[in-house]
Amino acid sequence: MMTLNEAFAIRAKEIMKEKKITQYRISQETSIYPSTMNYILHSKTKASNFKTMALIIRSLGVSIAEFFDSPVFDFENLEIE
Repeated sequence: MMTLNEAFAIRAKEIMKEKKITQYRISQETSIYPSTMNYILHSKTKASNFKTMALIIRSLGVSIAEFFDSPVFDFENLEIE
């Protein structure tokens, strides 16, 4: 089981790899500090707010529905606290 933040990081990195998008590029496009991006992508943050997630998803060039349409977000895989 994984946390929502871990699932978010896995999915974001998956799309970044597919689209050859760097963490630096996302930081620049979203105005999220590079250190904060690093924490998010390595699941070192306790909770990300939806606004931050939405900024990252938009920067990845996918819809919110497309982003969350992944098995990593199935409730059987998530630890909801």
